[in-house]
Amino acid sequence: MEARDAELKKELDATLHARRELGEEYESALVDSFLGKVEQRLDGTIDRRMRRHMAEQQMVVARGSRAPNSPVDSWGERFGFGIVSLILAIPLSAIGVVNADLPGLFVTWGGIVGVNAVHSMRGMNFGRRVDRGRKSEWDD
Repeated sequence: MEARDAELKKELDATLHARRELGEEYESALVDSFLGKVEQRLDGTIDRRMRRHMAEQQMVVARGSRAPNSPVDSWGERFGFGIVSLILAIPLSAIGVVNADLPGLFVTWGGIVGVNAVHSMRGMNFGRRVDRGRKSEWDD
């Protein structure tokens, strides 16, 4: 990484030196040339990242598992879980009311709401560590 930064710094120094020697009439061409080199470097970095991402996705598909950065579940799974919990809520509500009247109903529905809330938050990154090992965005 540092070698590439040093290379880019050398390019900038060479561009500035050439600007001093050639004068202001070549400034636009020199800046365009330097920006072209920066753009090529960015394109290369993006290209490497996209190839890596595509390779990871192909591995995931080949293994038949979920992508490591994909959501934990799909919309269909959440919808199905909600439907099943509502269907099970009917007999659970009846059991709660028969055994403990209105407080039993509240406890039953509190549990149903709690289970659905926890299930819906499964894909969120609460408390998970984020990889901060990269020192620069130029790394691939």
